Amino acid sequence: MKRIAVDMDGVLADVYEQFFKLDERDTGTRKTRASVAGIKELEAFPHGHQHVLSDDFFRTAPVMADSQRILEALNKQYEVFIVSSATEFPKSLSEKQAWLGEHFPFISWRQMVFCGSKTIVQADIMIDDHFKNLDHFTGQTILFSQPHNILADAGRHQRVKTWMEIEKLLL
Repeated sequence: MKRIAVDMDGVLADVYEQFFKLDERDTGTRKTRASVAGIKELEAFPHGHQHVLSDDFFRTAPVMADSQRILEALNKQYEVFIVSSATEFPKSLSEKQAWLGEHFPFISWRQMVFCGSKTIVQADIMIDDHFKNLDHFTGQTILFSQPHNILADAGRHQRVKTWMEIEKLLL
């Protein structure tokens, strides 16, 4: 059975929508995906660093469209692990575990990998929105499009924009 490593933020959890919502609350103006294209998340939002360090940022992030149904189907055909850099923001660890338990109850605690660097990850396929996690990976790489990576050439990584595209690729 092939193993898939799936990133959480920007792949399963819509952290951009979370940033947009909180930034609009703080500034009174809602940014668009186009207005932050090509800009790193914490640079695109003036209070972004404060937001990721605050209570409930990760716990209340919206779920990406179609991800629950498709990940559940993948979980039946592949060995799925959710791999998230949760140690960068200390409060995120418990929030991410609770979020996964609520929105992806078919993912057991044994399938959750919270780490600092993903270079240690061994799998056949990795789905992530950051080049820093995909570039070192030796298996099949799938780049999930997000504003911060949308202007970059995907290189050897296969780019997808939706979970429906992942479904067509892997199921």
